[in-house]
Order: sequence, then C-alpha cells, then structure tokens
Amino acid sequence: RRAPGDIAGYLELHIEQGGLLDRAGIPIGVVLGIVGIRHWDVTVQGFSNHAGTTPMKGRRDALLVAARCIEAVNRIVTSVPGRQVGTVGRIQVEPGAYNVIPGKAVFGLELRELDDAKTLGFFRKIRTECERLAKAGGCTISFQETLASVPALTDPRIRRMIAAAAKDLGLVTMELPSGAGHDAQELARIGPVGMIFVPSKDGISHAPREYSSPGDIENGANVLLHTLLALDAG
Repeated sequence: RRAPGDIAGYLELHIEQGGLLDRAGIPIGVVLGIVGIRHWDVTVQGFSNHAGTTPMKGRRDALLVAARCIEAVNRIVTSVPGRQVGTVGRIQVEPGAYNVIPGKAVFGLELRELDDAKTLGFFRKIRTECERLAKAGGCTISFQETLASVPALTDPRIRRMIAAAAKDLGLVTMELPSGAGHDAQELARIGPVGMIFVPSKDGISHAPREYSSPGDIENGANVLLHTLLALDAG
C-alpha cells in the first residue's frame, strides 16, 4: 500500500487519443486533469406481446422508449457549451425477436466531465427526462450506477514546469483535459501528477489506424525529460 505523500510527483507521457492537438497543429498538450467517468445501467420495463396482433396504439414498447431516452442523452449533454460527453454504447433487448414487442431494454449510459458536480447535474436532467418519456410510453425506468470514477486534477506547479520545458525547447503548448482514463488518475490519490500529450493523427486511438509521428513522440519525450530534471532540481 502507498500512503498520500509517499511520492514526490508523477509524470506521464501519452498520445492525446483525441484530435485537438492534431487539428490545431500544436505539438504538446499540457493536461489540466483527467475526467471523471460515471456509468449507469438504465432499465426500461414495458410489456411483451405479439407484434402482428397488437395494435400500434397502446403498445408498451420498451425499446421505443429506450431509443427516445438515448436521443435525450445526446440532446441534454449538447445543450450547453463545454467538453462534457455522454454516450450510450450498449443496449440489450428482451426477448429479442422480430415478431415480439420488446418488453425490456437495458442500455449503458456513460458521462465524462472534469467537474463531477456538472456530471451529476447532467445525470439529474437525463433521469428526469427519461422518467417523463417512460411514463408517456407506458413503461417504467430505473437507473443503477455501476461505476463512479472521480476526476483527477493535475498539479498546477507541474503544469507550469511542463509548459516551461516545452517553451525552452521551442514547442507551442495547449492546455486541455484528458477525456480518457490514465495511470495518473490513480497516482493523483497519493501525490502531485502531471501529464504530457502528443498529437494523435485524426484523433484515432485503440484502433489499427492509431498513429503519432516519430517527431511528435520525440518532442514529448524531450519535454518529459526536461520536466523531470526541473522537478528533480526543485
């Protein structure tokens, strides 16, 4: 076990896994923090019946309600400016037959933001709207949280050191949050952390087309080295 204060600092170099640096033509990202990630299993309960013999009016179609809720997630998350993201990337439908009205649908809701209070605010709006949609569709809906990973802010002093190291090397920087989880998120619980991003071509990651140029990686490694030397000297 490690206790808070066991480490003097932690530095991490990583590809951005997004397209901000690549689109802006900026070689170094100074990470402001790593977003919190919250997951919920959302269950819509309707009523299964024969699709051919049940009139459209009065159906309690769980999948139809779930589809409307999924659209609401996108609508609510994009309703205000910001870097928050909301995603539904999984859905299960029962009984799962062409000729049966879906009686149950379960979808996975994920919200990510650097401010956990904002995340919970979006969730409350989503839940209220989904409850309204479920009632209008003759269904019930429930939410079960399955993951609550809190945001981890990087250390301001280390951020300044990263920016200074980049400047000394003639490299332009951009401050940005990390939308993906990293080791630094866990190490931030016991000491100050800093992260350096280098561009990802077209913002692609975890895929065969993921690419960062040797020059960008070299820039990142040099910024990492000079930041480490500055931390050690300090």
